[in-house]
Amino acid sequence: MTLPALSPDQAEAWDAIASALETAGIDLVSEETSPPVEGKGRVMAVIGKAGSGKTLLLAELTKALKAAGVDLVSGDYEGKKRKDRRTVAILAPTNKAAFVLRMRGVPATTIHRILYTPVYDPDYERIADWLTGAGDRPVVEGVIEGLTDAALDRAKAFYDQHASIPGALAAAGLRGSDFIRGWKRREDGLDVGLVDEASMLDERQFEDLREIFPVLILFGDPAQLAPVGQSGEMVFDRLAAPQKLILNRIHRQSGDSPILDLAHALADPALDFPAFERMVQDAARRDERVLWAERVESDLMAQSPVLVWRNITRIKLIQAFRTAYGAPGDALLPGEPLICDGLELPLKHRKKRIDLEARGLIKGAQVIYLGPGRKPGFSRLHVVGAEEPRLSAASIVKIEMPDVEEPFIPYAARMGATFLHGAAVTIHKAQGSQWPDVQVFGPDISAAAWSNRNEAGVPLWKRLTYVAITRAQERLHWVVRARLARPAQPLGIDHLENPAAALELTAEAED
Repeated sequence: MTLPALSPDQAEAWDAIASALETAGIDLVSEETSPPVEGKGRVMAVIGKAGSGKTLLLAELTKALKAAGVDLVSGDYEGKKRKDRRTVAILAPTNKAAFVLRMRGVPATTIHRILYTPVYDPDYERIADWLTGAGDRPVVEGVIEGLTDAALDRAKAFYDQHASIPGALAAAGLRGSDFIRGWKRREDGLDVGLVDEASMLDERQFEDLREIFPVLILFGDPAQLAPVGQSGEMVFDRLAAPQKLILNRIHRQSGDSPILDLAHALADPALDFPAFERMVQDAARRDERVLWAERVESDLMAQSPVLVWRNITRIKLIQAFRTAYGAPGDALLPGEPLICDGLELPLKHRKKRIDLEARGLIKGAQVIYLGPGRKPGFSRLHVVGAEEPRLSAASIVKIEMPDVEEPFIPYAARMGATFLHGAAVTIHKAQGSQWPDVQVFGPDISAAAWSNRNEAGVPLWKRLTYVAITRAQERLHWVVRARLARPAQPLGIDHLENPAAALELTAEAED
């Protein structure tokens, strides 16, 4: 194989990973594989700050594994097991993190999507086997109602481009309810797991992944915020030194990135908050990718949340956003952003929980409200970053109010998916996500600096700032005043991608 052009630190990490894979029976150099050997699992971590080349290494590693004959496990469909089959799954903790990778050409899916696998109707299993190259083209006309040879050709063309079984069947005019009978918890182990945004993993997720993948390679940023309740420690911190592959070199974007420059300036122990804000202001004078903003832009809040530290700031900004758009106190407007706060379903509805989680409705998922569902208490939703984003689910929407202990609930099924408003979110919740434009609420960062708090020996304001500004893909808006600009246009949903087939998941937990 032809090795990718790598920097010295990336090449060193590549060699260490290739050696571990060769021991596991996957030779990237000769592009050969052998059946997996039972034995002790292997965990490694590629660790580096933003811009150090982690994503490039992950993408090149994925290409090399596929060239060696390793099959990609997407969570869409799994055919018949083969003893000699070698597999790899590229995972992220959230839908948005997986979506960011897919936009960069890396076929990622969520951890939940791998933990739970779909159960296909037997007639559609034959189509899936054909699409994946594991079977002959099935006869469908006169066998499967509504499906023609022309529709099958559309499915094949879609699959060849996107490698998604549900997407291919949607292109043929089918809905998920036509071919997926349900979801089940994975019982069999897999093979190789590549996990991005590993700084977000908690101990339970880490242990689940270790049970499933004999070879587990984590990609993480040590400067981000650790999961709540882990005392500033990330799962890869406990690995032995030989298991940690450090990327130090900063791979600049074309023409350099002022946002990355600001992020890496935070490593200077002598830098205080006033000096950092002067750096932001100087960067804004030189480069249009950094904006010194005198107010929050409400139009941007509908596309990406304002990032804050304090919960009270989040609640006040959400109220200002809803007031600016004229949202009624007892209902949501189509286009309002929401954040899933979990699923309130009893154990007897475990199957429905699996259905919703596998479709992307997990805690922390970003959602756009499309309108009321067909039944009282149901909402039509667009799950941002999910592979099949449209669904309908029983909803409990909580609108928090300043100085009011209990939130106002405009929509409430007796049980189902719970949501908070998503026009502003805490920086902790924003980890793993990226947006073209990001607004960071500077007064909150200032408050964190004045608090003199530290996390894992680093001033909290620096960790918050690093995470917040590295969420910006193109432009950083550093907001310096608690003001909100009036919206230039009403809320809407026309900008959302219109999938080939909307999926209706009716979380009927009211029985």
